[in-house]
Amino acid sequence: MPAALLPPLNEQAERLIELNIHKLARLSAAELRAATAVDEQGALFVVHPERAPASTLAGLLKRFGKQGFVVADMPDVDKFTPVKEVPLPASPTYLLSNIDRGDHMANWSPNEALPVITSDGRTPLTLTEGIHWLLQQPEMLERNHCFMTIGSRLHKDDNRLDSRTPAIWISNGTGRDGAANRNAPKIGWCWAGNRHTWLGFATAATRNPLSF
Repeated sequence: MPAALLPPLNEQAERLIELNIHKLARLSAAELRAATAVDEQGALFVVHPERAPASTLAGLLKRFGKQGFVVADMPDVDKFTPVKEVPLPASPTYLLSNIDRGDHMANWSPNEALPVITSDGRTPLTLTEGIHWLLQQPEMLERNHCFMTIGSRLHKDDNRLDSRTPAIWISNGTGRDGAANRNAPKIGWCWAGNRHTWLGFATAATRNPLSF
């Protein structure tokens, strides 16, 4: 499902300013506004994860008044960094073009999906990119139509990847999530070799750096 209704870039910048993400990223409101003063339709404005980590961004997500959260067994969420197939721009902000939720890949495993995504000339979203998307378009998180963000993985000391792959879905309020979190946006993980019928793979066409 493409993000056809993304707000104009200047409105996206104002949304991030409203959430004080510019302060988190050690940027001024003027810098965010200047970065989005470009003629680019249908793109997503993203702050680099080194300046705006997932652990903080997660709490800014909202769904029906419920605040987003990271699952209890993912205390290392900010250590999930881009895989080698996903080189991020060095700039503090950048654009993602032509985002798709990847519903057509539901019931694929991350291990199966990544080579197909890259061979199609697309790039998997990182976790913070997925959160940025939902900050601008919260309606893109739907029951039975949520998504993985396999552009981020935890790299072990021996250069192998941890078997967990991050994803964003909707909590049922069971187990350690707690009943109060029912229907809240949930940052969690899935095994790289497992399939889930309700999780697609969010991707984009390109990443383009933005300067002030």
